[in-house]
Amino acid sequence: MNRERPAIGLVSATSREPTSSDSFTFWLAPDVIVNPFDIVEAEQIAHEGTSRTFGIVTTLEHTTDAPTHLANYISNDFGQIGSEPNTVRQGATVAKVAVLSNDKDIYMPVTCDRPVRFADEAGIHVALGIDQIPEHYRVPAGLIRMSNGTQAVVYLDLGYVLGPEGAHVNITGISGLATKTSYAMFLIQSILQTAERAGIRNKIGVIILNVKHGDLLSIDQPPRGGLEPEQHEMWERLGLKPKPFDNVRYLLPHAKDTPTTGRPNSFRLPERNWSIYAYSLQDTYNKLDLLLSQIPDPWDTLGALIGEISAGLSDPKTGYWGPRNKWARVTDWQSLLYGPPLVEPNTGQSQKIGEVPAVTVSRFRRILRRIVETRQSGIFVSQRAKGIKNISEEIAKIRGGEVIVVDIAKLTDDEQTLVFGDILRTIYALYAEEGSDREDLPEKVIIFVDELNKYAPAREKESPIVEQVLDIAERGRSLGVILFGAEQFMSAIHERVAGNSSTIVIGRSSSAELAAVHYRFLDPAVKANITRLEKGELVLSHAIFRQPIKIVFPKPAYLQEGAEA
Repeated sequence: MNRERPAIGLVSATSREPTSSDSFTFWLAPDVIVNPFDIVEAEQIAHEGTSRTFGIVTTLEHTTDAPTHLANYISNDFGQIGSEPNTVRQGATVAKVAVLSNDKDIYMPVTCDRPVRFADEAGIHVALGIDQIPEHYRVPAGLIRMSNGTQAVVYLDLGYVLGPEGAHVNITGISGLATKTSYAMFLIQSILQTAERAGIRNKIGVIILNVKHGDLLSIDQPPRGGLEPEQHEMWERLGLKPKPFDNVRYLLPHAKDTPTTGRPNSFRLPERNWSIYAYSLQDTYNKLDLLLSQIPDPWDTLGALIGEISAGLSDPKTGYWGPRNKWARVTDWQSLLYGPPLVEPNTGQSQKIGEVPAVTVSRFRRILRRIVETRQSGIFVSQRAKGIKNISEEIAKIRGGEVIVVDIAKLTDDEQTLVFGDILRTIYALYAEEGSDREDLPEKVIIFVDELNKYAPAREKESPIVEQVLDIAERGRSLGVILFGAEQFMSAIHERVAGNSSTIVIGRSSSAELAAVHYRFLDPAVKANITRLEKGELVLSHAIFRQPIKIVFPKPAYLQEGAEA
C-alpha cells in the first residue's frame, strides 16, 4: 500500500522545534505541493511494530540557511534584483501538522526522518474517527479534496447530530448567496436519505423556516435543466441521490388582500400542498409575550399585564373574575385595544388592570396597535376565515417523514419572532412536560432557521423567545428536538446556543469576526485559513473529529429561486 503512495517528505525534529504527541513537522520533497487542511500520515516505530500517526497540515513555511534577511540582500550583489546571487541559499519548505490520531493509539512523538505520505480515504476515516461510527449511523456531510487529487467522503455521527450523544448544527460565515442555506438543506437531505436506508425515515420530521425571498418555497420541485454533471458525480460519490424533497407541506402567511385575492403574502407560490395561516386574537392571547419579545420590559410590567389578559381570555364563560367576566366582550384585536376592560368606556382612556397601572396599559396598547394594526403585513385578522389555518395546530400535526416549510420572508421582525416562537413552543410542548399520546409523533424533529441571531442575540437580556431557544439548545437533545441554525456572524448569537451545538460549520469569515470568543476552539492557523476559503468551501467541526476539516458539498437538487433568476 505504501509503495503505491510515495513519501512526500520526512519528519523533521530540531532542538528548537521538537515533535510532540500533538504535533510534528516535516520537510517536503522538491516539486511536492501540499496545502493547509491536507491530511497526511507518518510511520511510527514502536515495540509493537509499525503504526501510523495521522495529522492535518496547518501551516507551511520556507526556511533557508540565511541567518537574516540582510544576508539575502547582500548575497544578491547588494540588492541587484536581476543579478545571480553570489551565495546560493540552501532552503526547504516545511509543513506543520496537528496530530489527529494513531491507528494503534500510540501517541509517542513521531521520530525524526520518518516518511510522510498523503493519507488515502481509508486512512482519512481512521484519522477522523469515522471508522468507529456504525455504518447505519454515518451521515455523508461533504467531500475532502486534497492537493494530490485524493477525495474522501466525510461522515457525521448521527448520534451526535440528532442525539442522544449530542445534537444541533450551527452554520456561520459570509460565504455568499445561499451557501449556508444550501449546506443546511443538503445536510437535511443527507440525514433523511440515511434514515431511509436505515428504515427510520418515518421517525424524523423536519420544519424549515423560509426567511429570504422564495428560496425554500419549491424544495419539492427539481431544478430546471437538471444539475451539472459534476454535481451529479459529487452526489453519487457521497452515496446519495440528487433529488428534491418529498412529502412537503407549505404554510404561507395571510396577506391584507387575501380575503379578495386568495393569495398569501409570499414571494413565490408553491405548485402544490400549500395553505395560508393567520393569527386572530383567540390564536394569540396566550402568546403575547412572544409577540412583544423585542420590547424592553425591565420591571416586568408588560409581562404582568400580558398575564392578566391571558388569564382573563382563557375562559370567557366563567372568567378569571367569576361569572360576570369583564373580558367576555373581548373577541378580537379591535375590542381588546379599544374596549373594556383596558379602556374606560366613557372617557376612552386606559385604565388600571389588577395591579398594573394605567400608564402601563397605555404603553401596551400603543405598542400592540403598532404591531397588529399600523405596521402589520396582514397576518393579524379579526377572525380566521374558513380554510385559514392556525399555525400551532398545523405544526402539532407533524408526522414522521414529513417536511413542513413555514414562510416568514415578508413578515415584520415582530411577526417573524411570533411565528418562530410559536413553532418552538408548540414543538417543545409536544415533546416536553405535556407530552403527547400520538402514536405517529416522530421521535426526532429538526427545526432549521436562518438568521438565528434575530432570535437568540449574544447581548440580549432574557426574553421569552431567547428562553425558548436556549431551552431547546440545552434540553432538545434529550427530547428529540434538534435545532439547525445559520447566521452570518456566530459572535452575534447567544454563546450557549453555539456552545451546545455538536457540529459547527464555518464559511469564509473576517479576521475580526474570528477573534470573538465563539471561535476559541480553533487553532490560530485554522483561523487564518478560514479567511481564505472559496465559495462552496466550508470548515467543519464535529464532536468526534479531533480537528476541524475543510469540505466541499454538492448543490441542492431542488428548484432554487436565485439559480433560476
